[in-house]
Amino acid sequence: MEETFEDAGVRGILHLPDAPNGNVLLLTHGAGSDCRAPLLQRMARAFEDSGYIVLRYDLPYRRERPKGPPFPAGASRDREGIEHAVHAVRKLAIGRLVLGGHSYGGRQSAMLAASRPEIADRLLLLSYPLHPPKSPEKKRTAFFPDLRIPVLFVHGTRDPFASLEELREAMALIPARTDLLPIEDGGHDLSRAAGLARDMIDRLEALRAEPRT
Repeated sequence: MEETFEDAGVRGILHLPDAPNGNVLLLTHGAGSDCRAPLLQRMARAFEDSGYIVLRYDLPYRRERPKGPPFPAGASRDREGIEHAVHAVRKLAIGRLVLGGHSYGGRQSAMLAASRPEIADRLLLLSYPLHPPKSPEKKRTAFFPDLRIPVLFVHGTRDPFASLEELREAMALIPARTDLLPIEDGGHDLSRAAGLARDMIDRLEALRAEPRT
């Protein structure tokens, strides 16, 4: 079941499963999109079918402007919006909370988790924008050594924001457990990924909280 969700400045769509398993997934969008993105809709329904309560929500910049990318100066405010979303749904379930996002939304979710490891139990990063296209030297990994919760990366083999090899190299900087689900012939939009939601759930549940040795 889907219903409009608004609470403490958080706006989105809440998916309520018929047979909840106690877990929650928060999903937010990339820089040029919103919570109605086809990828987020398909992912949310697949996780809902598996028993997850799912909130797909808009970041603060998107609530202010219906179109256009986020401003770099507003990134901290977007992270505050993610934190508000976590607090808004924590009361809905007693199990694991997975914090997820596509591209920019995933990056901001991960940055929040690096500074606040108690914010979630797992990270689900869809098409993490490791660097701008054609600028592999501009890595967005400064906070990776501070990540203390398990992370699942889902990444297309044709994503211009990072090759699988670059992403694997960057993942080695993270002291927590990590996993990578490659999407063959997938681009940055990950249009082929929604059908692998069951695999994502299995991988998320298999990730342990203990750091790598």
